[in-house]
Amino acid sequence: MPISVLIADDHALFRSGLRQLLADELGATRVREADTFDAAVDILTEEAHDLVLIDLSMPGMAGSETLAALRDAFPSAKVAVVSATEERSEILAALAAGVHGFVPKSLPAAEIAAALRAVTEGRIFVPATIGKRAAAPAPPRGAPAATVEGLTARQKDVLGELMKGKASKEIARTLDIAEGTVKIHLAAIYRALGVRTRAEAIATLSRA
Repeated sequence: MPISVLIADDHALFRSGLRQLLADELGATRVREADTFDAAVDILTEEAHDLVLIDLSMPGMAGSETLAALRDAFPSAKVAVVSATEERSEILAALAAGVHGFVPKSLPAAEIAAALRAVTEGRIFVPATIGKRAAAPAPPRGAPAATVEGLTARQKDVLGELMKGKASKEIARTLDIAEGTVKIHLAAIYRALGVRTRAEAIATLSRA
């Protein structure tokens, strides 16, 4: 089924190349472009899109706070950052804001296509570099190994929705439970995985 895509990036040449890649590899026939964050929001307000690709350095962007607001405002869209930066802190911050993937512009075209395909299929894409960098520090003293075997059935349900990139409110609606209950389950999941944040949980399970 054809997907609708919004490319939000202030580099016209990159938008053109990404548009062609989306058409060739993902069969995207409805692709719109924006060169500022405000223009992207205007387009999304006019028309829903399946996939939103956004650059962190475009005019109007204000880091992870802006990404979180975008996810809250348009929860049905898959949102992926496509950026020149590969800083671990920025990648984790973006994932913590609820985006469905972080795709470095330095990746070969085939790998970018595969990453975006994964996002459209409901998976979270984390670049390999974050796994390598995150694996270096030793786990906290006494922390359990990364495993989901000890989680309850409901905690596994919450984890499944988390890995789809859903925010706590969306998980609560999907599972028909209170948002506060979701946060309690998330705390248990983080403890089981030996992590402290949503981003670390996603990165840990993505490289498992």
